[in-house]
Amino acid sequence: MVSKPFNVLLKGPLLPQRLQDNLDAHFATSRLWQQDDQAAWLAQHGASIDALVTSGNALMGANAALLAQLPNLKVICSNGVGYDAIDIAAAEARGIVVTNTPGVLNSCVADTGMALLLDVARRISASDRYVRAGEWLAKGRYPLTTKVGGKVCGIVGLGGIGKELAKRAQVFDMDVHFYNPRSRPDVPYTRHDSLLSLAKQADFLVLTLPGGASTHHLVNAEVLRALGPKGFLINIARGSVVDEQALIAALEAGEIAGAGLDVFEQEPSVPAALLTRDDVVITPHLASSTVETMAAMADLVFENLLAFSQGEAVLTRVV
Repeated sequence: MVSKPFNVLLKGPLLPQRLQDNLDAHFATSRLWQQDDQAAWLAQHGASIDALVTSGNALMGANAALLAQLPNLKVICSNGVGYDAIDIAAAEARGIVVTNTPGVLNSCVADTGMALLLDVARRISASDRYVRAGEWLAKGRYPLTTKVGGKVCGIVGLGGIGKELAKRAQVFDMDVHFYNPRSRPDVPYTRHDSLLSLAKQADFLVLTLPGGASTHHLVNAEVLRALGPKGFLINIARGSVVDEQALIAALEAGEIAGAGLDVFEQEPSVPAALLTRDDVVITPHLASSTVETMAAMADLVFENLLAFSQGEAVLTRVV
């Protein structure tokens, strides 16, 4: 057990209770969201903080302004695989170690991606609403939907989550293609040299790549037109990867067949134009939100911080 003077700041209430309890038991913890005047609290106590525990989504993160108020910060432990809301450049410039939680959430995120794909193709959620509204009785048989087997599943970003998604797509007899900036000689799937090339070939374009400046609005109007009127977009990556206004325009114009979305540009806000469409399936950024995955992520955050505080190498270092 480490000594209490190792001071840990918890950024927001989205952190799992399991993680908070472990941190409380081993460190001197403070909760930023509980402070009535956060700026005043940071001005008084920021210099004493050794570690920051946060997550990489837009509601949490760690921007340059916050890091500047923590002049003696040594490590940032993020509860999540993405870290686009953490200023990595600022952390690296100061020698601050940053960790995340890769691997432990791959399976559940891939499950969600496949579920969204199946739902939007076969109209599971839409047909459920059809029955509940009494329309089966009033109108009869639900309109025909789209077969998944034999179609091309185009995966953008073939990392850990992408590879898990590919395995699931193959089980459904799909032909897996992918676009990845780096070559992947370890996989048997068809690689495309550009996102446009993949979009033109894909029946389902599934996004599993990181967020951040380099991928901001990577999926734009041109990509959506390439996907075409029979193509579906599935996003389990980050909302910032898709130009939402271009997506709405493409759906309204019939330029794509539909979308399955777990992430959005301004969470938890979802554009009203998406909420009323039966060709769009929406979930509230829950891809990794299972009891088992949340526990594994929380434990990995704690293990990283414990290792760092004891002078040992962290398990999953970003920088």
